[in-house]
Amino acid sequence: QIIVDDDDSKVWSMYDAGPRSIRCPLIFLPPVSGTADVFFQQILALTGWGYRVIALQYPVYWDHLEFCDGFRKLLDHLQLDKVHLFGASLGGFLAQKFAEYTHKSPRVQSLILCNSFSDTSIFNQTWTANSFWLMPAFMLKKIVLGNFASGPLDPEMADGIDFMVDRLESLGQSELASRLTLNCQNSYVEPHKIRDIPVTIMDVFDQSALSTEAKEEMYKLYPNARRAHLKTGGNFPYLCRSAEVNLYIQIHLLQFHGTRYAAIDPSMVSAEELEVQKISLHSSSEQEEQ
Repeated sequence: QIIVDDDDSKVWSMYDAGPRSIRCPLIFLPPVSGTADVFFQQILALTGWGYRVIALQYPVYWDHLEFCDGFRKLLDHLQLDKVHLFGASLGGFLAQKFAEYTHKSPRVQSLILCNSFSDTSIFNQTWTANSFWLMPAFMLKKIVLGNFASGPLDPEMADGIDFMVDRLESLGQSELASRLTLNCQNSYVEPHKIRDIPVTIMDVFDQSALSTEAKEEMYKLYPNARRAHLKTGGNFPYLCRSAEVNLYIQIHLLQFHGTRYAAIDPSMVSAEELEVQKISLHSSSEQEEQ
């Protein structure tokens, strides 16, 4: 746990795993209902392959600027000049805002945006955003749970939802209220400030809290982005479709192997492995086109 602000109550919780020698790790930012440990499947797999990954849980921030400022201080504290960001839902929106915030002296090397959005107005909650801080915790939890999938689900997805409900229960009123405020406060991403950053957009074809319009908007915003589509996975594919998500993360990070922005220990990358990954990348993109 780390405090970087003058305010002692603002505590960042984190898991930092993998080789410390890596100076450009992959950082995970959770959704509204998530804590740092919702990415445990990614931490386990990716560190096993030699990547350095950090999963974060942000403290209570009430506006995007305050979050970005706190996050910048955290990276300074960790002595990380540039990082790759994986953001899920709200985490993806905050990742884009941070890339935008630091565009004059860039701190974000690349973005993976999972079930994410670029404009908070899609939730039609901008008018209530200022009242979340007044609501009791049970009401806030009800709002979040309203976006979780219902109906018959396969066992992995059901387990994923159970896990997220459990994590949601662990969040206090102010944590939830602040995240919902960040999620719904009137704001959008300015793409011209971050268009040079490599982006992978990861989304699912089955039911998730994101509307088709929101997804289309993301494709328009990042016309050159790689797309990682999962047939199923709901709101939390990193939990219930972790093998696919982890493969897409590796494919995304592959472009930085052998550079100073590699998130992997160079000794873990062999020439054959790179070749195999390139072939699998090529065949998976061909399958998508069919």
